[in-house]
Amino acid sequence: MALVLYYLVTLLESVLGIFGVRALYEQPAYTVVQRLDHNVEIRAYAPRLAVETDARGQGDGAAFGRLFRYITGANRATGRIAMTAPVETGGQRVAMTVPVEQDPGGTMRFFLPRTVAEAGAPEPTEPGVRLVEVPAERIAAVRFSGRVTPERRAAQEAILLRTLAEAGLTAHGPPIFMGYDPPFAIPFLRRNEVAVRLEHA
Repeated sequence: MALVLYYLVTLLESVLGIFGVRALYEQPAYTVVQRLDHNVEIRAYAPRLAVETDARGQGDGAAFGRLFRYITGANRATGRIAMTAPVETGGQRVAMTVPVEQDPGGTMRFFLPRTVAEAGAPEPTEPGVRLVEVPAERIAAVRFSGRVTPERRAAQEAILLRTLAEAGLTAHGPPIFMGYDPPFAIPFLRRNEVAVRLEHA
């Protein structure tokens, strides 16, 4: 019964995701500490736990599949994991959160729910999938909607980097992409972000 409930909740999340509704997904907590021109936000993120794998860039279905298998059972859980919905007896399923983070260096990440991190996230069982602790950090991000093409992403990255340079802020590493919606979401309702980590947290 718990397995049926898990997949019903997952289906509901997917249907709502078409319309840009993300209320069922936990998001990493952050505080906006500064707003710059062009709607660029400087955010302070608390430490968080993620599961990641190597990827060939945005839209890598194999990388997404490895991470999705982790949250749906490819882990070493031996007991029940207290978390936000869904809850699975046996602890083999972990709630999906947003955003999915992708960087040009070749990794894709899912951030894990706080309750899972606090309880001790189960180790992945699939090769190439690993847990990573992300320290507290400052991130500069700009949000946009619509379909993500290489050209649109590059244009948003240019806006972000130019705005940071004008504000005297320095990026630490290349831009990353953070996607909050499934690929089939209505384009104008999508939440996409390009972001960079800043030099000092």
